[in-house]
Amino acid sequence: MNKNRLFLKYILFDILAALLVWVAFFIFRKLINDIEIFDSFRILVPNYDYFSSLILFPFCCVFVHYLAGFYLNSQHKTRISVILSTISSSAIISVSVFFALKLGDVIVSYEYFYFSLLVLFGLLFCFTFLFRDIIFSQIQHNYKTKKWTINTLIIGTGDNAKKIGDDIEKYAQQNTLKGFVSTSNKAKVANERIVGNLSQIASIIENLDIQETIVALDNDAEEKELFNIINLLYRFNIEIQFTPRLFEILIGSAKISKLEISPLVCITKSSMSDWEASVKRFFDIVISFVSLLVLSPFIFYFSIKIKRDSKGPVFYRQERIGRYGRPFNIIKFRTMYIGSENGTPKLSSANDDRVTPIGKILRKYRIDEIPQFWNILKGDMSLVGPRPERRFYINKITEKAPYYCLLYKIRPGLTSWGPIKIGYSDSVGKMIERLNYDIIYMENMSLATDAKILMYTFEIIFKGKGI
Repeated sequence: MNKNRLFLKYILFDILAALLVWVAFFIFRKLINDIEIFDSFRILVPNYDYFSSLILFPFCCVFVHYLAGFYLNSQHKTRISVILSTISSSAIISVSVFFALKLGDVIVSYEYFYFSLLVLFGLLFCFTFLFRDIIFSQIQHNYKTKKWTINTLIIGTGDNAKKIGDDIEKYAQQNTLKGFVSTSNKAKVANERIVGNLSQIASIIENLDIQETIVALDNDAEEKELFNIINLLYRFNIEIQFTPRLFEILIGSAKISKLEISPLVCITKSSMSDWEASVKRFFDIVISFVSLLVLSPFIFYFSIKIKRDSKGPVFYRQERIGRYGRPFNIIKFRTMYIGSENGTPKLSSANDDRVTPIGKILRKYRIDEIPQFWNILKGDMSLVGPRPERRFYINKITEKAPYYCLLYKIRPGLTSWGPIKIGYSDSVGKMIERLNYDIIYMENMSLATDAKILMYTFEIIFKGKGI
């Protein structure tokens, strides 16, 4: 299954649907109200003509569908979710068209206005859903005939693993169970179903083309063992789930994906809905691009100040660990003297003598982090999310807080609740305290929460509480 091809297929069919809708809607207007299609239609600026709208309207439709989150996880959607998403997008597009476009004939009567709005909505929903349902039916057929399948691996060989394996083979049409990975000497599954142990996990995932893993340890397994396995799996581009215990069930983390299969906790899926995740990423792109553009004079000014202040480059690049546990290079203004660490990582503090004079000002008002808008634009980071750490400190944190790996399912951010509450962390203890705030943020992610965090961040910047 090629996710990119499926993504493009939905977009192309949505564009085709929008073109057919726009032509059909103008034919309707011509027949009902006898308008001059090629002369009287104007969009916002009077110079635009009918043919321009044939380009603008499909673009607007795809944009709304994107913000509605339809193109995220499109291969896992149900027919009900396709219908609901199409209804909501069609309603938003239809109302927007009547408020944003100058349709000269809508003032004939209120009855005609509402009737035209209803017709546009009906056409948009019917054409869009028709094409989407064709694709959806093809997807379901491919899964049913096993042309497509989700190769699944179960970590564990005990009673819990055996039960999950039986459920998958009986009820999970989309999945193909490829085997079990041994974590102990207690095996309740047939030996021929065991494909190896944890030390061989990399070759197992590659050779069996695994897309999904389920960690199904028995109830007597230690929590640290569970998170050690999850940490091991995160470097692979696969979905990770585990069978919940009482705590996850009580807090509502356990989700029912199929009624016949036991509830599972998905580690790699964000708690945000698809539409919120799409809107969040859209604003990340827009705000980071505008910020880099508007702040370019300040970037140039501080670049000169940094060069005059001390020897060394203007920008400082450092490897950090981001989403899915993948490394990336974070970019900041250099605030320390060259050779401050000499190969040994060391946390900064409020009165750190390694910080340059201009660096103290940059840190106080968080100006040193302006270049990270480039990381956000690239997709390495988000505006709001847990601060990314270096592998050296992640290893130290996981010794005391093995659940750090939970943060890997979302993009790290420029700011979050943890840094606001704790500030610069000059010890592993503070980093763990900050981690706990970030875990709470992650489980309560929403656009409203992000907006509040950004407001608190502005307050910190204006008051110079960066250190």
